[in-house]
This record gives sequence, C-alpha cells and structure tokens, in this order.
Amino acid sequence: MKLIFAGTPDFAATALAALFGAGHEIALVLTQPDRPAGRGMQLTASPVKQFAAAHRLPVYQPTGLKDAASQDVLRAIRADVMVVAAYGLILPPAVLDLPTHGCLNIHASLLPRWRGAAPIQRAILAGDSETGITIMQMDAGLDTGAMLLKKSLAIGCEDTAGSLHDRLATLGAMAIVEALGQLDALVAQPQDAALATYAAKLEKREARIDWHRPADDIARAVRAYNPQPGAYTSVRGEVLKVWAAHVLPGSGSPGEIIRADGSGLVAGCGAGLLALEEVQKAGGKRLRATDWLTGAHLAAGEHLGDA
Repeated sequence: MKLIFAGTPDFAATALAALFGAGHEIALVLTQPDRPAGRGMQLTASPVKQFAAAHRLPVYQPTGLKDAASQDVLRAIRADVMVVAAYGLILPPAVLDLPTHGCLNIHASLLPRWRGAAPIQRAILAGDSETGITIMQMDAGLDTGAMLLKKSLAIGCEDTAGSLHDRLATLGAMAIVEALGQLDALVAQPQDAALATYAAKLEKREARIDWHRPADDIARAVRAYNPQPGAYTSVRGEVLKVWAAHVLPGSGSPGEIIRADGSGLVAGCGAGLLALEEVQKAGGKRLRATDWLTGAHLAAGEHLGDA
C-alpha cells in the first residue's frame, strides 16, 4: 500500500520500521519539528525522523496541518492510508478524509478504555490486569473512532510504564501490519461511549508520593511514573526519587521510616508498608536503597515526605 506515516517518538518509530520491513510504500513521513534536547539543548530529530533519514524516506515537519499549504502536500501524495502513531498534532477533518481509506491510529489501550494522552500509565495506576493495542479508524473526536482490530496484553506485576511501552510498541507494530494486510476484510466496530475512560496527560506534581495512600497504590504509582516523570518524595527537605518499590505486610504512620539499615528502607503508608528498592537523590545516581542508606544515615522514626 501507498502510505503516509505520522508519528514522533520511539513507539511510532517501531511501527514505521515494521511497515517499511513489510514492503509498504512509505510515500511521506510526518513528524514533529526538531526539538532542543540534552544538556546542550541541541536541536534533535525525533526517533521517527531518524529512522526515515536512515532509510531515505521523505520527511515533512509542519507545525500544524490546518493550513491549505500543508494539506496540499498531503493531497498530492494520493495515499491509500495514513497511519498515525503518537504524532502529537491534531488532524483536522480535511486531512482525515484525504487518503482513500482514511487515517488509522495505533492506540496503546483496549478502547474505549483509556482514550487520551497517557493510556499506558493510567492503566498501571488503575491496577488493570490487561491492556493492549487498538487499530482505530480516526474521526474528529478524541480516540472515538470505530475499532478495526484489537490485540490484548497482560500487565505484569513488575511492569513499569517503560517496559509496558516497549511491549506495546512491538505489539502495535505487528497489529498495524496485520490490519493493513486484511484491511478490506476488517469490520469496523463502533465504540461504546458508556464504557469510555479518559487517560489524562501526566503532570509532574501528581508523581509526588502521598504516603497517606495504601501501599498498593503507591507501588503502582512508582511503576507508572517510571521512567517519566519519576515518582518522588522528600527526606530532610530534599527530593528523593523512587524508581522501584514493593509492598510489605505491616503498618506504620504515613511516611514514617520503619527500617533503614542493611536489610532495606521501609516506610509506613495509609495501609501496609512500602519497601523502597531503588532511589535517587537530586543530582545523584540511581542506587539500590541499601547502598544509598550507607551515606544517608537515616534512622527509624524519621519521615519521608517532610518537605
């Protein structure tokens, strides 16, 4: 098929690679403009652009798609399908109607659950046992289009947003190749709006650990905010990021350090206890909690979250 591909991050690059490998004609690649990144804040190409450049695929990086000039560029392609994966720009109705078979989105949830910007993290936060990929026929709504293909995936008890992202990226790449291979045979299924949930964009402030919550909730939050933005608390007035933790039986006051020695760092929660496995002080390296404690000199009875 003759495709336009629209995407920006690694999740999208995985799908682009699969479509390229499957022999589809990638007539144009849309991706976000280069952004400053790294310590030097140098303009950096997106993962999708990097793949496209390495394979000599034509790239177009408009700041929006509502203007006639951008739409003329897309119209001239005469694409069979536009595949969209984490592109980051809104596609107006005029663009949605340009390809012969419209625009297909690779969405990282089992729609209608978790429409929106952060479906992977919200699924972990909610304690969902499974998630997946939905190949959706895009319409003017927010992830409201008819569903063409679904692939489910179990959420493991140790899955972080990072590990789940990578597995979903691989699944999404397989799913879009499969969907395009049998596009004429797929039956579009409308979404049941009554079952819809919204996956709001992540805010850094919500990653602050609330020790009054149950230990189960906090442990899920640690996994959901890894790698971005990183769950965090404070100790003696300084920020401490928590990268890994697990629940223990027992009780203690919220944030109270129950144990801080060679056997581990354990704190009280609203219900249960949380053992911190991997932490990072501001400006420092990620360390096993037992290694960090060697220089931190914390004692039982102190509190986390005291800033």
